Amino acid sequence: QVQLVESGGGSAQAGGSLRLSCAASGLTYNNRCVGWFRQAPGKEREGVAVIEGDGSATYANSVKGRFTISKDNIKKTLYLQMNSLKPEDTAMYYCAVDSRYFCAPSDGPDFGYWGQGTQVTVSS
Repeated sequence: QVQLVESGGGSAQAGGSLRLSCAASGLTYNNRCVGWFRQAPGKEREGVAVIEGDGSATYANSVKGRFTISKDNIKKTLYLQMNSLKPEDTAMYYCAVDSRYFCAPSDGPDFGYWGQGTQVTVSS
Protein backbone atom coordinates (compact mmCIF):
# COMPACT_ATOMS: atom_id res chain seq x y z
CA GLN A 1 0.00 0.00 0.00
CA VAL A 2 1.40 3.36 -1.07
CA GLN A 3 1.44 6.10 1.51
CA LEU A 4 2.87 9.62 1.35
CA VAL A 5 3.00 11.62 4.56
CA GLU A 6 3.88 15.31 4.54
CA SER A 7 5.22 17.24 7.52
CA GLY A 8 6.91 20.53 8.28
CA GLY A 9 4.11 22.93 7.50
CA GLY A 10 3.14 25.72 9.84
CA SER A 11 3.19 29.47 10.16
CA ALA A 12 5.95 31.85 9.18
CA GLN A 13 6.49 35.55 8.75
CA ALA A 14 7.08 36.98 5.32
CA GLY A 15 10.74 36.58 4.50
CA GLY A 16 11.02 33.50 6.68
CA SER A 17 11.68 29.88 5.85
CA LEU A 18 10.03 26.50 6.21
CA ARG A 19 11.10 23.02 5.16
CA LEU A 20 8.53 20.47 4.11
CA SER A 21 9.15 16.73 4.09
CA CYS A 22 7.28 13.88 2.46
CA ALA A 23 7.99 10.34 3.63
CA ALA A 24 7.01 7.51 1.33
CA SER A 25 6.13 3.91 2.02
CA GLY A 26 5.11 1.25 -0.46
CA LEU A 27 7.20 2.75 -3.26
CA THR A 28 10.54 4.41 -3.93
CA TYR A 29 11.47 7.77 -5.42
CA ASN A 30 13.98 6.26 -7.82
CA ASN A 31 13.60 6.82 -11.56
CA ARG A 32 10.20 8.46 -11.42
CA CYS A 33 8.60 11.86 -11.14
CA VAL A 34 8.10 13.34 -7.69
CA GLY A 35 6.81 16.78 -6.90
CA TRP A 36 5.23 19.37 -4.69
CA PHE A 37 1.92 21.05 -5.45
CA ARG A 38 -0.17 23.58 -3.58
CA GLN A 39 -3.74 24.82 -3.41
CA ALA A 40 -4.84 28.08 -1.87
CA PRO A 41 -8.45 28.67 -0.80
CA GLY A 42 -10.62 29.45 -3.79
CA LYS A 43 -7.83 28.70 -6.27
CA GLU A 44 -6.92 25.76 -8.42
CA ARG A 45 -4.11 23.44 -7.45
CA GLU A 46 -0.80 24.47 -8.99
CA GLY A 47 2.52 22.79 -9.44
CA VAL A 48 5.37 24.14 -7.34
CA ALA A 49 8.34 21.97 -8.28
CA VAL A 50 9.10 18.52 -9.63
CA ILE A 51 12.09 16.23 -9.90
CA GLU A 52 12.08 14.00 -12.96
CA GLY A 53 13.44 10.48 -13.17
CA ASP A 54 16.82 11.73 -14.37
CA GLY A 55 17.14 13.97 -11.32
CA SER A 56 16.46 17.28 -13.03
CA ALA A 57 14.31 19.78 -11.17
CA THR A 58 11.80 22.23 -12.59
CA TYR A 59 10.14 25.05 -10.70
CA ALA A 60 7.10 27.22 -11.16
CA ASN A 61 8.10 30.78 -12.00
CA SER A 62 6.45 32.04 -8.83
CA VAL A 63 8.90 30.13 -6.60
CA LYS A 64 12.03 30.03 -8.72
CA GLY A 65 15.04 31.23 -6.77
CA ARG A 66 13.23 30.91 -3.44
CA PHE A 67 12.26 27.23 -3.18
CA THR A 68 14.47 24.16 -3.56
CA ILE A 69 13.18 20.65 -4.13
CA SER A 70 15.35 17.67 -3.23
CA LYS A 71 15.00 14.02 -2.34
CA ASP A 72 16.80 11.29 -0.45
CA ASN A 73 16.18 8.02 -2.27
CA ILE A 74 17.57 5.92 0.59
CA LYS A 75 15.35 7.57 3.20
CA LYS A 76 12.50 7.74 0.65
CA THR A 77 11.89 11.32 1.64
CA LEU A 78 11.12 14.31 -0.56
CA TYR A 79 11.89 17.83 0.64
CA LEU A 80 10.88 21.36 -0.21
CA GLN A 81 13.03 24.11 1.28
CA MET A 82 11.07 27.34 1.15
CA ASN A 83 12.95 30.59 1.70
CA SER A 84 11.94 34.23 1.38
CA LEU A 85 8.34 33.25 1.96
CA LYS A 86 5.58 35.56 0.81
CA PRO A 87 1.95 35.80 1.94
CA GLU A 88 0.93 34.50 -1.49
CA ASP A 89 2.72 31.23 -0.68
CA THR A 90 -0.04 30.48 1.83
CA ALA A 91 -1.68 27.22 0.76
CA MET A 92 -2.08 23.55 1.46
CA TYR A 93 1.01 21.81 0.14
CA TYR A 94 0.88 18.29 -1.25
CA CYS A 95 3.59 15.89 -2.34
CA ALA A 96 2.90 13.54 -5.21
CA VAL A 97 4.58 10.68 -7.02
CA ASP A 98 4.02 9.23 -10.47
CA SER A 99 5.39 6.29 -12.39
CA ARG A 100 6.45 8.43 -15.34
CA TYR A 101 10.10 9.37 -15.90
CA PHE A 102 9.49 12.81 -17.40
CA CYS A 103 7.04 15.39 -16.11
CA ALA A 104 6.46 19.08 -15.43
CA PRO A 105 4.86 21.09 -12.61
CA SER A 106 1.79 21.48 -14.82
CA ASP A 107 1.28 17.71 -14.89
CA GLY A 108 -0.34 17.61 -11.46
CA PRO A 109 -3.60 15.95 -12.56
CA ASP A 110 -1.59 13.06 -14.03
CA PHE A 111 0.26 12.20 -10.82
CA GLY A 112 -0.96 8.92 -9.40
CA TYR A 113 -0.16 9.10 -5.69
CA TRP A 114 -0.79 11.99 -3.31
CA GLY A 115 -0.19 12.83 0.31
CA GLN A 116 -2.81 14.29 2.60
CA GLY A 117 -1.29 17.77 2.60
CA THR A 118 0.33 20.12 5.08
CA GLN A 119 -0.76 23.71 5.63
CA VAL A 120 1.63 26.62 5.14
CA THR A 121 0.54 30.05 6.31
CA VAL A 122 2.68 33.13 5.70
CA SER A 123 1.80 36.39 7.40
CA SER A 124 2.93 39.83 6.35
